Amino acid sequence: MTSATATSDSTGSDSTASATAASASARRTELAAFLRSRRARISPEDVGLPPGPRRRTSGLRREELAQLAGVGVTWYTWLEQGRPINASVQVLDAVARTLRLDSIERAHLFRLAEVPGVTPPGECDRPLPDAVQDVLDALPYPACVVTDRFDLLAWNTAYARIFPRVTSAPADERNTLVYLFTAPACCTPLADHQAYCTGMVGQLRVAYAKHVGDPAWAHFIRRLEAESPMFATAWAAHDVAQPTGFSKALRYPGLGEFTTTTTSFAVHAVPGARMTVYTPADPASRITMERLSAGEAADAHYPCWPTHSPERALAL
Repeated sequence: MTSATATSDSTGSDSTASATAASASARRTELAAFLRSRRARISPEDVGLPPGPRRRTSGLRREELAQLAGVGVTWYTWLEQGRPINASVQVLDAVARTLRLDSIERAHLFRLAEVPGVTPPGECDRPLPDAVQDVLDALPYPACVVTDRFDLLAWNTAYARIFPRVTSAPADERNTLVYLFTAPACCTPLADHQAYCTGMVGQLRVAYAKHVGDPAWAHFIRRLEAESPMFATAWAAHDVAQPTGFSKALRYPGLGEFTTTTTSFAVHAVPGARMTVYTPADPASRITMERLSAGEAADAHYPCWPTHSPERALAL
């Protein structure tokens, strides 16, 4: 091996090691913040402890949590400070039980702690197969495919009629989370805009555990925090959630409100991607959605259209 080659290999190894160390440090920081947020929501009364007259913390103290979980105070303090220490499955289970974490929160904790056998294998970028678009086009109801960061990969015509702003956006801006948090609430089809957005942030927090230290993800989150106070507040809460079927009230100009049930399916061809289908939740909503799919009221707009139309926004 020549000296030049040896130097190149050494530089590459140093760079990889630095990136790995930075990722691990970011993950530990995220773990520490998550633990603090969960500890703060457990009151002494919740676990049978006296509230005490001079408490400076809103929830349990570190030493109280460590005692209840049966772990060392110093060890837990270091864990919550983001220090590079190892944690076993048994110890993390004890902490999770004491913090009263649900199954989603527990899985989030284990991913951040990088416990062997818990963190899923790494993801990679893959193109969406053409057959997925064929499935979307064959569906009679609105449907789309998004990544775990809510980047919009594909959609059908019915979906585009409900969410025209995001489907017509430039490819690098086609993200449903960015759209919902930055577009005026009056322009969105969501009847309960804030509640739905908060749930999406919980899903993003779970996905972020697999990408802590990734510069692209960090930039994405910092951008949303800067552009949306509502997102910043929801993100700081450290709440976690999984994509699941639930009822969602939507509205469409000219047709009024209707209720859908959203159901998500994993798209295994692209790790982290899922297909979401909006089906009518009741007979009246079914009729409205059929009218929507048929193209009725295609030229209708919300009352705020003269102010918030995409054409006006581009002209400013």
